[in-house]
Amino acid sequence: MTASLCRSAPVLEHLELPFFEPQQHEFVQKLNAFAASGVLQTIDHSDTDAACRQVVKQLGQAGLLTAVTGDNGRTEIDSRSVCLARETLAWHDGLADFAFAMQGLGTGAIGLAGSDELKRQVLPKVTSGEWLAAFALSEKDAGSDVGAMQCAAIRDGDDYILNGEKTWISNGGIADVYTVFARSGEAAGTRGISAFVVYATDPGFSIAERIDVIAPHPLATIRFENCRIPASRRLGAGGEGFKIAMRTLDIFRASVAAAALGFARRALDEALHHACNRKMFGSALSDLQLTQAILGEMATELDAATLLTYRAAWRRDVQKLPTTMQAAMAKMTATESAQMIIDRALQMFGGRGVKTGEITEKLYREIRALRIYEGATEVQKLIIARELLKSM
Repeated sequence: MTASLCRSAPVLEHLELPFFEPQQHEFVQKLNAFAASGVLQTIDHSDTDAACRQVVKQLGQAGLLTAVTGDNGRTEIDSRSVCLARETLAWHDGLADFAFAMQGLGTGAIGLAGSDELKRQVLPKVTSGEWLAAFALSEKDAGSDVGAMQCAAIRDGDDYILNGEKTWISNGGIADVYTVFARSGEAAGTRGISAFVVYATDPGFSIAERIDVIAPHPLATIRFENCRIPASRRLGAGGEGFKIAMRTLDIFRASVAAAALGFARRALDEALHHACNRKMFGSALSDLQLTQAILGEMATELDAATLLTYRAAWRRDVQKLPTTMQAAMAKMTATESAQMIIDRALQMFGGRGVKTGEITEKLYREIRALRIYEGATEVQKLIIARELLKSM
């Protein structure tokens, strides 16, 4: 990757805020040591499948995946640690952030509602980096509207038989274990959805299509054709799938905001370095008042998004309060602000900013999906409004 590195790691000044305790500070030190080892510089982005497997294995060996699996389900997931990890990894490399996050999102429901036996079978392999995990909720006509789900799970004695498709599945095609949500028929709408654990080796499971996107990540449409799995692999009771999915997303939605912070912070760092070193009209670009105004706006947007993100994580970890509205606010603000910050940084670099391989060009592609996945910005607005109206 071309372009100068102005820093070897992000400066997380917000660690000095009262949101954090010694355990988070220690975790960040562990993260920075992992990044300083140079493993993130060896990622081969020409083969995203192999890169994800490599990064997950390295994260597991470094003991960092315990943060997203709750130490194999033995402890509650610490949202602040997950957010700090995603912010730090995203600053370094978007694919590393993706690989880390999916190990948590893919197994979050197992930690919340899986049997002890399922936890023993799955979580240690995911925590060690041996297995890759995926979260299969979306369908072609059921993205934001989960109630429109058509993938079906029919009870047959001690088994369930799954039929249908899921799409936009991160880690689809390379995951070893999938948390799958399907219509099980207990009631209409979202009350008739259950959650299941499906292994990539289960007969009747297949990859229907691999999906290429502007920031390459492993994505796929997965298919179930009379895929028979034991009922013991259902998570929670029948019909509780939607609640389990929402609880899982509530844990990790603030971390999407944190990933956006990482991308935005890297863009601001690069913009500052460039502005101070780029000569224009006989002086540095940073001497121009217009440049200074833009940098001031970028920094303020980033700070506001940071406070919202870690407020949501702290509220969940420390206050043990619902964070549906707070996480939605954080996700909406951080992703939208990051898009603006990265766009301003790219503009500051001029033509060089859009050159393939430049950091700003890569960040520009990375940030776009975050405004859509795990609830698009428009959906976050609805969530916030509905939570407000509940208090009336």
